[in-house]
Amino acid sequence: MPYEFLEDIATADIAFHAWGDDLEEVFRAAGDAVINTMIDNLEAIALTEARTFQLENDELDLLLFNFLQEFVYYKDSELLLLRAQQVEIAQKESIYHLTAMTQGERLDRDRHHQRVDVKAVTLHQFQLEKTDSGWRAQVILDI
Repeated sequence: MPYEFLEDIATADIAFHAWGDDLEEVFRAAGDAVINTMIDNLEAIALTEARTFQLENDELDLLLFNFLQEFVYYKDSELLLLRAQQVEIAQKESIYHLTAMTQGERLDRDRHHQRVDVKAVTLHQFQLEKTDSGWRAQVILDI
């Protein structure tokens, strides 16, 4: 799994690192980490409902921030647990454009082992950086 939870970063919140060979992979991994914060068993999410969303921002890190907020939004508004199946990021002039195709299902308390409720993604110590081996993100979630 290309992410890990960090116990020494935030005391009342949850922090994680996500990584990937390219931007799309780190975005997908970070999305899975947000959902995995809420439920323990990602593999129990059936891919029965689809949502596609498009975002844009002139900063890559804020594009990731907005992307992760979408997972919290769908969980709050429709009780949907989504996983990114495909993420495409393109830059046109100085604006980054993201198209995400996600799939998942409504929260089923009998099958999805709930952990904590994520209220929001925070900007506190939020990072997205290019590394020698790809991309890395650090995220703190408000629970």
